[in-house]
Amino acid sequence: MEKQHPLNDLMSVAADKLRALADSNTVVGQPIQAGDVTLIPVSRLSFGIASGGTEYSTKKQAVGGDNAFGGGTGASGKVDPVAFLIVRGDSVKLLPVMPPPATTLDRVIETVPEVVDKVTDFIDKQQAKSAAKTETDLAD
Repeated sequence: MEKQHPLNDLMSVAADKLRALADSNTVVGQPIQAGDVTLIPVSRLSFGIASGGTEYSTKKQAVGGDNAFGGGTGASGKVDPVAFLIVRGDSVKLLPVMPPPATTLDRVIETVPEVVDKVTDFIDKQQAKSAAKTETDLAD
């Protein structure tokens, strides 16, 4: 039977703790009742995990001995609110919770879809005018 390495134990414990945090109730929260309206929070989870270890020897102990291991593990988690589902009677609406853009680049990226839509609308209108003018010129 193969001996279980201490680094495996460290990783397993950290992963089990993260697994316990990352259940479906964390992503889609418990409903909040407010009169005839039910609010259901929706979140985004981000997790990271790292570990490392080494085997070492001392003057009195060879590599591979019982106490010849040093290691550690760490984990981090982040929960960001994304939206609320608003349930009223038979209707369900999604209310996004967007933080303001953090940088100029974020603002530019956020406005790109609007700019593309406006440019596309402008081009479509110009093509429609051109087509209408061509039809008028052919009719004359």
